[in-house]
Order: sequence, then C-alpha cells, then structure tokens
Amino acid sequence: MIKRYLHDIIIAFEAIMANKLKSILTALGIIFGVAAVISMLAIGKGAQQEILEQIKMVGVNNILISPIIETEETSENEGEKQQNKFSPGLTLYDVDAIEEILPSVRKISPEISFNSTVVLNGMKYPAKLVGVRNDYFDLYNLPLNHGTFFNDYQEQHGIQVCIIGANIRAKFFSKVDPVGQYIKFDGVWLKVIGVLERTNVSLTGFEETGVNVYNDNIYIPVKTMLLRYQNRELLTKKLATEASAQVMAFGHGRMMRRTVLSSGSDPSQSSSTNYHQLDRIVVQVEETEQLNSSTEVLSRMMLRRHSNVKDFEITVPELLLKQQQRTKDIFNIVLGAIASISLIVGGIGIMNIMFASVMERIKEIGTRMAIGAKKMDIVVQFLSEAILISVTGGFIGVFLGIVLSKLINEIADILTIISPFSVIIAFGVSAAVGVIFGYSPAKRASEKDPIESLRYE
Repeated sequence: MIKRYLHDIIIAFEAIMANKLKSILTALGIIFGVAAVISMLAIGKGAQQEILEQIKMVGVNNILISPIIETEETSENEGEKQQNKFSPGLTLYDVDAIEEILPSVRKISPEISFNSTVVLNGMKYPAKLVGVRNDYFDLYNLPLNHGTFFNDYQEQHGIQVCIIGANIRAKFFSKVDPVGQYIKFDGVWLKVIGVLERTNVSLTGFEETGVNVYNDNIYIPVKTMLLRYQNRELLTKKLATEASAQVMAFGHGRMMRRTVLSSGSDPSQSSSTNYHQLDRIVVQVEETEQLNSSTEVLSRMMLRRHSNVKDFEITVPELLLKQQQRTKDIFNIVLGAIASISLIVGGIGIMNIMFASVMERIKEIGTRMAIGAKKMDIVVQFLSEAILISVTGGFIGVFLGIVLSKLINEIADILTIISPFSVIIAFGVSAAVGVIFGYSPAKRASEKDPIESLRYE
C-alpha cells in the first residue's frame, strides 16, 4: 500500500518538474506570504524586546517625580493665579516624607544631575554627574563590575567619592584599575570606588521615561552633590526671604519667576526658573498592582507639601511602556493578518492552477484509471502536487523571510528577532494551504469517468 502511494507521489513530482515555470508561478503566493509573515513577526518580536529592555532600564515598579520648571512665558500667564503661594520645590525633605508615610515603598532615591567635563592627564570627556543614594543602583538594575557602592559614612557626610560608568573607565583607565584613582569633574577631585557593568542596550529619546546613558555617567552621593556642586535650595530660601520682604511691590509669584543659575547649571536654561533642589525622585513600590494607587497618594501628598502648587509631575514609566507595547502588539497583529492574506491568496492560486491542470490532463487520468489506478491513487497524485508546490514554496519563503528580516535590521535600523515559533507557524500554514486548497481539485480528478476521459479531446 505504501509503495503504491509512493509511486503516485513520484508521478506528481514528475508532473511538477515537467512544468517548472507554471509550478514556480503557482508557488509565488505561498513564497511571498510565508516571507511576509516571518518578517512581520520578526519586527514585532524585535519591538517587544526593545520594550522589555526599556522597562528593565527604567526599573520595575518605579514611579518618577520630576519638577516642572517654569519658563518666562508660563510665569507671565500663571503668575497671578499663584501669587500668594510659595512652593519649596522638590527637596530631600520630600524624599524622607515619602519614605516615612507611604507603606508601599520598597526603595527610593533622589537624583540631582548636570552635564560638564571630566578631566584627567590632559584628556577631557563630556559626562553627566549624578547625585544619588545607594538605592538608585537597585532601582535601575545597575550592577557593579568591581569595586563597592557608597557606604553610610560617605552618604551621610558627603565624601568626594564616585562610581563611574563603563565609557568613563574605557576613556581614562583602560590600562589601570580605576578603583582608588582620582578624576576631576568640574574642578572637584573625586575618588573612584566602583565601576558599573557596561549597558549594551543603546536607546535614545527616552529621557522622559527615566532612561539614561549609564555608561557615560559618574555617580556621587547626593549630599556630595549638594555640598560640592549645587544646592538650589539655598537660592530658593534666599528668594523666599526677598519675596516676603518685598511682597507688596512684587508678590510671591513674580519673585518665584526670577531666573536662578547655579554654578553647575546649563546657561542655555537661563530663560527658566529652576528652584527645585532635586531633579528627580525615583520611588519603587512593592508590587505592580500598587502603582496606580501609590501614584494617587503621592500626588495628593506632594500637593499638600507644596502648598497646592502643581510644580511637579508624576509618571509611571513601566505603565507607559506597557501601553506602548500593547499598541505595538495590536499593530503587529494587523500586519501579521495582512501578511497571512497572502497565504490565502497563494492557496487560491494553487487551487485554480490544479483545477486547470485537471482539465488539461483528463486523458492522463482516464488512462491511469483504465490500467488499474483507483480513485485514491488519483487523489494522492493531485493532492501530492499541491502539497509539494506549497511545501517547496514554504521552504523558499522561510529563507526569503529570514533574509528580508536581516535586511530590515541592517538597512532600516529596525530591530528584528526571528523566533523558531514564527518559522514553524508560517511553514505549517503553507503546508496546510496545500492540503486544504489541493484536496478539492484532487477529488474532482478522481471522480472523472475513465471512459469519458479516454474519449475527451
């Protein structure tokens, strides 16, 4: 029985080889359908991987509290509304209050940063100095390559120590161990006590969600930043004193709009009033389910502490990125569905060609049945042709899809990840198409009357 059907398959293969051009044209729909499905799923997988990396880089279950820095234009429009209100801005007192009051907090760290230049042995390199607590490194999943984190004494007393990123090490300490060495940032010498692992993910345009270029950063205790570099709280207190003394002439709102530049601030921001001591507060809650409720509590709490002045904004990077992921998933499903239509069209093409082939080979069918072929032999022969065409097209489509995915990655700079699952699905569907759309012509061929088929002209 197996030998009999194997003979039918060989006849089908010979028929395909005898009509190579027609077989290739018939398989084109399957080829491009499989290639489209694989490349679209690869794009979707790459987008998903990018989102996961972004979530990892902004930290799991993190909430960001960032200052709203008024511009001159904003101040002119809103100055009268908050004329009698004064906010101290984001300060370390806010950090302590959040840590004490909010029960869902797992870790918390303030952040103060500014850009300047690292200088050592005549070499200069632009970098960002970031004042943080030790919890910051857990918040953002930043492991040490070697060295140590800050100890309690260094954090409490503002000691001039630092932890450097991988690019800083490569630039200045490529041949020596940086731990124990000194570097000079913006005129202040800092002792290196640790080096971070290199972050290989290169992402841009996500600063608003908390993503930093960690490899180029230098981290110091937050109190070292306040003592040695900048402390905008001192300037804010000075403004508050002046404002209270001159409230009849100027009003609190107008005094708060005075431009303040600290020693480390960027001159390009001279048109803005930044009276906040901190550039960001990063709060991590215990569970993802607590993000929304904790955000609401933080918002009410911060408003009370800031005299109902909305000079801060609260964002949840993970939720924003997950929403972005859901949007991309929907988009990828639509793209995959559109690509799958090509497979259906290819299947219809196979069915049409096979119906035409049955009509062309009626005499052949009659001859085979006259010399002893059964109906099942005819079904196996024509069904094998359809399956061989679709499976061959599937193999070519898989190869083309992989090549296309690589080209998209190289030329369009879009991350593509080819998963074995997508290849199996696309190839499996192509084989199924051959069976589904090939059965009807094969059954029709087997139902031909042998005598009428022999007399068919």
